[in-house]
Formats: sequence, C-alpha cells, structure tokens
Amino acid sequence: MKKIDMVGKTVLITGASRGIGAAAARAFADAGANVALVARGTDEIAQIAGEIGPNALAIPCDVSRFAEVEKAIAATAQTFGGLDVLINNAGAIDPIGHLVQTDPEAWGRTIDINLKGVMYGMRAAMPGMIAQGHGTIINISSGAAHGPVEGWTAYCSSKAGAFMLTRAADLEAREKGLRVLGLSPGTVATQMQRDIKASGINPVSQLDWSVHIPPEWPAQALLWMCTPEADAFLGQDVSLRDEDIRAKVGLS
Repeated sequence: MKKIDMVGKTVLITGASRGIGAAAARAFADAGANVALVARGTDEIAQIAGEIGPNALAIPCDVSRFAEVEKAIAATAQTFGGLDVLINNAGAIDPIGHLVQTDPEAWGRTIDINLKGVMYGMRAAMPGMIAQGHGTIINISSGAAHGPVEGWTAYCSSKAGAFMLTRAADLEAREKGLRVLGLSPGTVATQMQRDIKASGINPVSQLDWSVHIPPEWPAQALLWMCTPEADAFLGQDVSLRDEDIRAKVGLS
C-alpha cells in the first residue's frame, strides 16, 4: 500500500465505532494525523482512541442532531487547532423491506442519519474550512446512490441525496479551496453486510461472504482521496470496484 503522510493534519470521522470508520481512524492515525472519532457508541470509540493514543479524541455524538455535530466539530478544532478533513461515514440501512410495508418512522430515521447527518457535518465544518482556505470533505457513498435496490428504499434515497450534496457542495465551495468528493466502496465485510445477509432480500443478501472487501481497503482509499491525485474526482464518487482506482490506491 502507498505511504501517505498526514502529519499535522486533523481528521474527523463519523460512525467511527466499527467497520469502515474504525479502520479509517486507525489508518489516518498510522499516517500521522490527529483523529477525532465520532459515534453514538461511546465505549467503542473510547477504546479505539485509547489504542491510538494522545493523537485521538473520542466524541460521543448522534449525527442526526445538528447541535451535537456542531459541538463535535468545534471540540475537534479547539483540541487540535483546526480541521483539515471531514469523513461523513455514519450510516444505517434499516428498514430493509418493501416500501408498501415499511414503517415511516424507521424510514425517516435513516434519512436523518444518512442524509441530514451528512448535511449537518458539512454545514458545521465548511465555514471553518472556508475561513482557513482549505479542507477535504469525503462522503461515504454507495452504488445504491446511483441505482435502485429492492428493499432498500430508505438507504437508496438517502445515499442518492448525499451524492447530490457532494455535487452541490463542490459546485459552491471548490473555488473557496474545498475538496468535496464521495467514496463508493462496494460491498465491505462489516456488520451492515451481516444485517443485509440476514434480511434475505435482493441479490446483495445472497452474495458469498468471501466477495466482500476488508474495511482496511476503503480506509486506504480515503487516505489516497486526501491527496491531489484524487482531484480529478472532485464533486464525484470514487468507485473502489474500479480496478484502475484500486491500482492508484495501491490495493491491486
């Protein structure tokens, strides 16, 4: 894998208690960055931050509440002297099931996390990034942002909305020095994939576990996306299914 230097940079990662978020926190810390781990799972992020050491900060936060997101970003900037990278990774896939039988409250909760949570992170981080003249925002996207999947109406709708936020923020803030882009990691061996498999709905649930990539791969891609090499993808999703991308990241 490529060696990327993030010494002196500060990164905030939402959904950092497990899966891609936890792997990304470790990868950025290994590259020398200060890392703020944000999640609802207080014990998990505290443990990971403890393993990383003094360059890590654990911040309990529900991304569906703007005031909490704002406080998390302010605490990170105060502790480490700024914020260079925001990774909007927190996400939910429930409810899985056909729209006609879906609980509207549960459906709305996923929109609150996957769409509003991304907007809240961007809204809280962008003023400081614009003021300092630089910053990278990466939204974890999905193939589901670009095509419908049976049983995933909340997930597909929220990811499609988040992809439009990526495009819109790039349109508005690129000339102010911000880099905004998305990562579509493909299927990753995480708890979310276990939940998908258990649902038994749609072809994704039928995939053999061996086809899912390890969370360390998207973590490495996120590091690469913080470099000028990824500038061609500003305002777009980088797909980790693409062999050329894997080669650029150093995964092939």
